[in-house]
Amino acid sequence: MQQWFHDHPIISYILIVACTIYIFNTVFRVGKLPILKEILVHLVLAIGCLVLLLLQLDKLPIIQCMAVAVAMMLLLRLRQMYDKRKAYRKNKDGEAPRVG
Repeated sequence: MQQWFHDHPIISYILIVACTIYIFNTVFRVGKLPILKEILVHLVLAIGCLVLLLLQLDKLPIIQCMAVAVAMMLLLRLRQMYDKRKAYRKNKDGEAPRVG
């Protein structure tokens, strides 16, 4: 797989940028930014991803590590949705919500 990513650097770069933007938006974003600042942040992220692409092309598993991070964030999101749904059902049944 590492060789395939090395043979297709454009696809590797797109995957790195997509994972980086997803990680940034889910972990580091506090609120909405004005559109010009939003564009500037994403441009800086895209430029910074060139360093990650160089590391990926140098046979380091950057894309695989980012994929694990994204998968863990998705699992956390699913768990939060499950807990929220479970609390909603308890409230609907008339039980007091449990804090903690």
